[in-house]
Amino acid sequence: MASLIRCRHLWSPSFTLWNRNNTNSVTTPFLQFSSPKLCISKRQRGGLSLPATPAISDVGAVTQAKNQNESEREEERAKPLRVALVCGGPSAERGISLNSARSVLDHIQGEDLIVSCYYIDSDFNAYAISSAQLYSNTPADFDFKLQSLAQGFKSLDEFVHHLAMAVDIVFPVIHGRFGEDGGIQELLEKANVPFVGTSSEYCRQAFDKYNASLALERLGFATVPSCLVEGREIDKKVVIEWFESVDLHTGNGKVVVKPTRAGSSIGVEIAYGVDDAIRKALNIISQGIDEKVLIELFLEGGKEFTSIVLDVGPAADSRPVALLPTEVELQFSHEKDKQEDTIFNYRRKYLPTQQVVYHTPPRFPTDVIERIREGSSLLFRKLNLKDFARIDGWFLPNPVPGIGSNHTFGTTDSGTIVFTDINLISGMEQTSFLFQQASKVGFSHSHILRTILQHACLRFPSLASCIDGWHALSRKLEVNGCGKFSSNNKKSDRQKVLVLFGGATSERHVSLMSGTNVWLNLKGFDDLDVIPCLLVPADGYGSVQNQNIDDIDWSWEVWTLPYSLVLRHTTEEVYAACIEAIEPDQAVKTSRLRDKVMGELRENLNRHTWFEGFDIVDELPAKYSLEQWVKLAKGSKATVFNAVHGGIGEDGTLQLMLELENVPYTGPGPVASRTCIDKVVTSQALKNLVESGVLTIPKDVWSTEKILETPISTVWDDMITLLRSETVCVKPARDGCSTGVARLCSIEDLQVYLNAVRSCLPRLQANSLSRAHGVIEMPIPASKLLVFEPFIETDEIVISSRSLSDGSRSLSWSGENEWVEVTVGVIGKHGEMHSLNPSITVKESGDILSLEEKFQGGTGINLTPPPPTIISAEALKNCKKGIEAIAASLGLEGFSRIDAFVSVETGEVLVIEVNTVPGMTPSTVLIHQALAEEPPIYPQQFFRKILDLALVRTKYSSQISFR
Repeated sequence: MASLIRCRHLWSPSFTLWNRNNTNSVTTPFLQFSSPKLCISKRQRGGLSLPATPAISDVGAVTQAKNQNESEREEERAKPLRVALVCGGPSAERGISLNSARSVLDHIQGEDLIVSCYYIDSDFNAYAISSAQLYSNTPADFDFKLQSLAQGFKSLDEFVHHLAMAVDIVFPVIHGRFGEDGGIQELLEKANVPFVGTSSEYCRQAFDKYNASLALERLGFATVPSCLVEGREIDKKVVIEWFESVDLHTGNGKVVVKPTRAGSSIGVEIAYGVDDAIRKALNIISQGIDEKVLIELFLEGGKEFTSIVLDVGPAADSRPVALLPTEVELQFSHEKDKQEDTIFNYRRKYLPTQQVVYHTPPRFPTDVIERIREGSSLLFRKLNLKDFARIDGWFLPNPVPGIGSNHTFGTTDSGTIVFTDINLISGMEQTSFLFQQASKVGFSHSHILRTILQHACLRFPSLASCIDGWHALSRKLEVNGCGKFSSNNKKSDRQKVLVLFGGATSERHVSLMSGTNVWLNLKGFDDLDVIPCLLVPADGYGSVQNQNIDDIDWSWEVWTLPYSLVLRHTTEEVYAACIEAIEPDQAVKTSRLRDKVMGELRENLNRHTWFEGFDIVDELPAKYSLEQWVKLAKGSKATVFNAVHGGIGEDGTLQLMLELENVPYTGPGPVASRTCIDKVVTSQALKNLVESGVLTIPKDVWSTEKILETPISTVWDDMITLLRSETVCVKPARDGCSTGVARLCSIEDLQVYLNAVRSCLPRLQANSLSRAHGVIEMPIPASKLLVFEPFIETDEIVISSRSLSDGSRSLSWSGENEWVEVTVGVIGKHGEMHSLNPSITVKESGDILSLEEKFQGGTGINLTPPPPTIISAEALKNCKKGIEAIAASLGLEGFSRIDAFVSVETGEVLVIEVNTVPGMTPSTVLIHQALAEEPPIYPQQFFRKILDLALVRTKYSSQISFR
């Protein structure tokens, strides 16, 4: 009853409208309508009082009045649904949780749905945060800024009491502990707060891998043999006995060691033999990941899969439907990769890597796919899961010792199916399995998330009036052409936008992340028809490996992509999916499977009044030569949004091709692009700006061929003499995104680096050099030129641990050295570029920002703008003037990024490099800078602004680019 009262009476006389195209919230008073009464005379019939039959001439008036009355009653009911998005949590997965929360926010918010954001830190402190703060890309960012930017709650009890009063339903996106183990669910249940997902009781059972395995075994499913170990004193005898029971060699038998209560493959390792298994189990326990550890049989020859299950039944009747499963294929191009491990680990899940390829649907026999779907749905129902979940497992084509046939589910004519992991809150990043599989059967990001939310609301009778109000408002918005899935514009009337990404440089995977983010954000505008496009070498990616990029005779092709094929981690994977999609037999198989799943979904969802069908069509990709594609863009009057980092996307080649055909495009023109792609030429072009407070770094340039032939001692001695520095920074001449950038402190460091170049290694492992550093992604194909610079010393910025008194964290900086490193976005018309607020990124390890710290949520702290304790207001003002002078001198327009060192005393700028097609991933620091503007520019607005600048620039760019 308390929930009923909450829903019925706690609406305020006003509500917040959230416009996706203008994310500033607008408070609008409800309009109060009085219900007009129809005065119709009555006459007696047989003693009964009946309404009089109106005259024919009055029928139209009566009908009109009745319709007006119904319309006004619906108007009174129309209210947005209030959703709490809760992210963070104490587990190591909270960085992924933030990425998921950003994605959910982007795709569910609208005028009919108000989203309030909340964050729970590693110490279980809860905070109300702004949607702008949610775009901070790391947990460290949150923890550092919470005290100044967020509203804290005294306790979790106060937090859930607030939720009970302020929102209608909670959407938890906390992965791992407290999010999937029943913790937050139990709190919400006690406060009678409705939420998306499974109840606390069944979360506890499914989240614990050991308990879940026992439950599966009781239900007759095949399971993986395992041994549970606990505490810091592991009985070796028990482990030996288990090894022998499954016919594993105690000295080198291959097993998987993993926490029982953690996700995202955190802590999961391969071990060989009893001693190695115990050592790695103790390591998991000592790191505090979990106190209970599973040692499992390694499924040699197995093929991993994952299956999203969606509940589409009525409130009291669970009717789960498994979507098209995904096969997870591990690939290894180097022997060293094979030796690392053979599991789908954290890095492979969340970072661009050529070691993983996804296939949706799997390349399994059809009967196996159907049994996976059947088993996933059965498990969902038997384990009492709710709304949606992800279920992982293995298909074993060949018998595996230890897995017998004494089970009732899992055996097929083609092999054995084993389910291993239940994920109660599946990852919801932009390219996650949820969206990959949903898009294959007709759901966009927004539609699948709103479908999950709609279904969750059905399970709570207390939300009945809230649902009615939400649906009434949604219908009203649809009628007015403002609904989430409505548009007043026919597709042919919309401005066509081609978002181009990919290429062949080492930055191509970041380009895919950027292009995907831009595409998804621009899709929110009803007046745009946005088409994702992949740029690839004409012969695929075979020519890229182990060759010098400048020695390849490039020709290019562009693939226009259907929705589902964009959602991948690497360009190679997208390209392979295109080839696979147009293969006739595969196309027929996919179509047949997709139609079956969509039929099951449609049959059940059509029973719900709120379901209005699927909103995307899974079309085949189309291939063009680059020249044909440019003609296509011209013929359709399209604007090209360029997200191709490096190579022809950033060296002026693409820009020149588009200009010659008068096709509008984003970013600087050919001359500026050609200048900025080369770090040496950029420095030379800026030498005249010394009086404007702009300086450049001395450089020593070597061809890769020459440096590998020259004695290492000669190279090192000549270099440190010329640069007058005992420590140097090495980087490829024409790559970005921290590719191949390293600090070298000795001749031994140089040797390690050049060995990696000579061997065409894909990466330098963490701490391969004398100074601590993270993984360094190396350029493949190898760069023809290497640039060496003096390493600029900056003082370390230290973020303190939490204060015991108030939980706050402070920043300390010694200020002994004059320089700090910043990155700055510039945006605007040619000659009128505006500098955004610079950002300082506090590195977690080493001296060079890693790919993760630049583009992947999970590491680093961004200080935007730099705090006055580091850079004074006057120095910051001078810095921004210098940045704008650089933009003007180089002829930048549209949008670019400038990396530099800044003098904290004077604001002088020491240029590192200029990126004319900067990273535009969800985690890029440039999003922080746009949000720091007055008023804040949200991501969707930001990308639209860049697009609109492309239309302005074309009026004069052809006149200025070739002066």
